[in-house]
Amino acid sequence: MLQSLHVKNLALIEETEVEFDRGLNILTGETGAGKSVLIGSINLALGGKFDRDMLRKGADSCLVELVFSTEDSKVSHKMQELNIPEEEDGTVIISRRMQPGRSVCKINGETVTARQIKELSELLIDIHGQHEHQSLLQKKKHMEILDDYCGETFKESLDKVGVLYRQCKQLKVQIEEESMEEEAKAREQALAEFEYQEIEGARLVLGEDEELEQQYRRMVNSKKITESLAESYEFTGTDSQNGAGSALSRALRALRSVTMYDEALVQLEEQLNEIDNLLADYNHDVAEYLIEMEFDEEDFAIIEERLNTINHLKGKYGKTIEDVLAYGQERKERLEKLADYDAYMESLKGELKQKEVLLASACEEVSLIRRRSATELTIRLKEALVNLNFLTVEFDIAVRPQQTITALGYDDVEFLISTNPGEPLKPLAQVSSGGELSRVMLAIKTVLAGRDSIDTLIFDEIDTGISGRTAWKVSEQLDVAAREHQVICITHLPQIAAMADVHFVIEKSSRDENTLTDICKTDEEESLKELARLLGSDTLTEAALTNAREMKAQATGHKRRRRFS
Repeated sequence: MLQSLHVKNLALIEETEVEFDRGLNILTGETGAGKSVLIGSINLALGGKFDRDMLRKGADSCLVELVFSTEDSKVSHKMQELNIPEEEDGTVIISRRMQPGRSVCKINGETVTARQIKELSELLIDIHGQHEHQSLLQKKKHMEILDDYCGETFKESLDKVGVLYRQCKQLKVQIEEESMEEEAKAREQALAEFEYQEIEGARLVLGEDEELEQQYRRMVNSKKITESLAESYEFTGTDSQNGAGSALSRALRALRSVTMYDEALVQLEEQLNEIDNLLADYNHDVAEYLIEMEFDEEDFAIIEERLNTINHLKGKYGKTIEDVLAYGQERKERLEKLADYDAYMESLKGELKQKEVLLASACEEVSLIRRRSATELTIRLKEALVNLNFLTVEFDIAVRPQQTITALGYDDVEFLISTNPGEPLKPLAQVSSGGELSRVMLAIKTVLAGRDSIDTLIFDEIDTGISGRTAWKVSEQLDVAAREHQVICITHLPQIAAMADVHFVIEKSSRDENTLTDICKTDEEESLKELARLLGSDTLTEAALTNAREMKAQATGHKRRRRFS
């Protein structure tokens, strides 16, 4: 659940921290006090768009921090997948610091991307506002709701449809790309044959280009190498009196003439002797290298021609010999396909036909589950709508097969409703007002509550366009949802506020010529005063408080009956 919300320097909020509880958390306040800012701040923390106008006047940055507690294994697996450190007690801290042109998002102190926050937050919290009401006007949303109700086994079947659909689509593209006229096939075959023979005829060996390039560099620079080595040999050899070898021999003879007088001189002799041996080895290697440097022009021409051949092939078919050989193998495989083109195309078409049969079967399985679940969900949603004061409602979920298959199967799903006796069922978009849409969405959330693993639900503007008895019915259904979830609801209706397990009041005040928004958790007496205000009392009279107490008592009675039912 969402344990706390910390906001600093956002809009009219200087700094505030709210600690939420389980059950139904209600937030009320005067219009313009900043109720929407609080919900907006949660959206910001979860990666919502930040505008510099949201920053509090005089501040250079703002901060929103959410603290969740969870024992959901899905959350743990997702954090492991995203490589985010986990706390032992299951705490998840999501924070976002924002300033114009830049923001930093963190989860448990680890800097993350907005995408990572979105992936994790989808398992922690569901924020439901006015735009979610309007999403019910789209049939796509109807299928999403039904599929959520169908359960985990259904998702496996739907995934199977998606895989088969993509395989069929890929095969169709392949068949279309491979289809060609006889003349075009002959041209491609001739080109593939030429390219393959050119590569095969070169008999390339991995690594030979590097070895040949080294030999080529040595041959091109042979004169300079020979002159330099000959000079080095002269300076280090024994042929010249000025050579290092001759000087070392004389030094050794001088040292050996006195080694019998001091044993310490023996060690010096050994060192000098080792140097003499190393120099002799060096001169021997130089002499051999100079012998190997001897080559004729024919050898040079052969290497140069071979390098030209290799570089020509690399210029046409790949940057390396490995790339060229791989391309040659591709040409060989293509030639084999073209040599038996008709059989190859038939195999592709046969594979497509098999996949299409499997796809049709998988779609039928998915459709069967949808139809069965739609019947069950229709009954439960109708009951929930009656509980929300749709007393004469008729409701149906139509699952109709379509000719076109997609990654979601071939079903077309649509919610149909009639709110007046005698009227036929019509698409939800044609008959529902804003207030009715909000109640339909609440009914859906209530019915799905037991199947939804998301612990925290936030409702903003769920009471749009309702009042009186309907408002009581909505408050009772919010209480039902709060049995399975932590529910946070912003409202302006006293009937809904009276049902609160925890009641917060949002107030706007002036301090040092600045306007501030504060949020405070109320006690019983403060909650009654806020209910009296919501009931429309400009002044706090005893009569207004009496009405508030009666409303609170009615809500308490409903909770008591619910607990013992």
